[in-house]
Amino acid sequence: MAARLNRSAADIVRFLLQQGEMVTATQSLSDDMIELFAAELGAEVRITEPGAEQEEELLRALEVDLADDGARIRPPVVTVMGHVDHGKTLLLDRIRSSNVVEGEAGGITQHIGAYQTTRSDHRITFIDTPGHEAFTAMRARGAQATDVVVLVVAADDGVMPQTAEAIDHAQAADVPIIVAINKMDRPGADADRVRAQLAERGLVPESYGGEVITVPMSAMTGEGIDELLDQILLVAELEELAAPASGRAVGIVLEAHLDRGRGPVATVLVQRGTLRIGEPMVAGAAWGRVRAMTDDRGAPLSEAGPSMPVEVLGLGEVARSGDLFVVAPDEKTAGKVAETREHWQRQASLAGTAGGSGGGARLEDIFKQVQAGETATLNLVLKADVHGSLEAVTDSLRKLEREDVKLSFVSRGVGGINENDVQLAAASEATIIGFNVRPDRNARQTAETEDVEVRLYEIIYDLISDVQNAMVGLLEPEFEEIVVGEAQVRQVFRISGVGPVAGCVVEHGNVRSGAKVRFLRDGTIIWKGSISSLRHFQDDVAEVSAGMECGIGLSDFSDLKEGDVIETYTEREIARVA
Repeated sequence: MAARLNRSAADIVRFLLQQGEMVTATQSLSDDMIELFAAELGAEVRITEPGAEQEEELLRALEVDLADDGARIRPPVVTVMGHVDHGKTLLLDRIRSSNVVEGEAGGITQHIGAYQTTRSDHRITFIDTPGHEAFTAMRARGAQATDVVVLVVAADDGVMPQTAEAIDHAQAADVPIIVAINKMDRPGADADRVRAQLAERGLVPESYGGEVITVPMSAMTGEGIDELLDQILLVAELEELAAPASGRAVGIVLEAHLDRGRGPVATVLVQRGTLRIGEPMVAGAAWGRVRAMTDDRGAPLSEAGPSMPVEVLGLGEVARSGDLFVVAPDEKTAGKVAETREHWQRQASLAGTAGGSGGGARLEDIFKQVQAGETATLNLVLKADVHGSLEAVTDSLRKLEREDVKLSFVSRGVGGINENDVQLAAASEATIIGFNVRPDRNARQTAETEDVEVRLYEIIYDLISDVQNAMVGLLEPEFEEIVVGEAQVRQVFRISGVGPVAGCVVEHGNVRSGAKVRFLRDGTIIWKGSISSLRHFQDDVAEVSAGMECGIGLSDFSDLKEGDVIETYTEREIARVA
């Protein structure tokens, strides 16, 4: 970096030292450090993920053709967004005529699901995104893959924080928004109030002279759902959505997880071309031949065209949500591209941890930091059922970090908790966090033997709350000092074999033998310690009260002068809060 900015490494080390950052000339720098030094010089830097510049070359190797030759009308892809508990899942349930609410912990849909339905001989693809704020990243991906956003707002609740986030994502994706004003069957439902709130957010309804379609409805009774579907088809027709159905398929990974019986499973949305069984497919750093495909109802498919969501089996490892997938010209190309991406992803991961606070990506470094008292670190092994959940939980936990307590993700992965996870946690003194996953029998037995704590969750609110409390428990206790007494030095006696003793008058409170003291001179603290001896005339005493004279001997302080003040105090522990 120094050479790129025409400076020496010593210049960077010196500058960062002045900013309170200890680095060496050969150390990797965090993004924040780089930006800080560049700002000092007035230089512009653009930080990219390792491998980002090489991605264009990889796409050329895959021969990705994004031309629209032979494009045909395709079904619209609709993303359903909105605040938690505003009725998105029930709305999709009504549309698909199948119950997806049962079994959802805490009423939160925690994965992206994709479904297809038919209205007036026209197909519509729906993407459901979770409503909890922790899943913002998943909602953002949904908006990027979509043609139309249906924003569900409860008529009795109005616009809520996650509603506003969903609006931001939809507007950033630059797609049409249809607002479904749900729960019109509820007492207190007020569609006009919702429209007014939307207008304040920049979504001006048609009734206000704007372009945003609003549909009052009730997912509970089914009222207004047909009109909503008709409006979606109308908007799709105006958008003139089209994609070529021939050629090699290109699309996006909506979700991916590891299934014990079937191996890595990816839910993908085909955006152009046709995906067929037997074709070599590369999705990010994962690749393999398409072994089987099923639709959202589990029916087997031999091929899938544009706007079709399908579950794909055959990848060698779990893909990442949001990754682009491409059917490669041949297996050799697919393997080479995936291997290159995996290398750069690993480099990005190492770069992300090496420059973090405390500078330690290795376990031994983390342990040294804890032992040296630099920071308290909570080590975690994190496992989740699908990649989207893993990403969302990770982001939520990272927001809990504070200056005096850090989180260290020893390992993160998709799938059930196995014996290897427990052994890793034991070696790194980590806590295992499982989200929508369970440990197998061997893992449970090993956890008991190795005394590894395993915490399992199905609701993200509980997970975040527990980790937050655990982090507070790692904090060094805070103490509040309470002044107990104050004595003024009237005369200094020097006794052979004992040293100087302060002849004092207790002016306030009381002075106890062994108490902690501050020695004040002209209002300035010049020493802190404790009382080693306390006498009233010739007698050793435990306590002297206000108005009484005493002789005070201090533990290891002899610079006594008349007029000095000895202040005694106690410490009371203050409960730490998150």
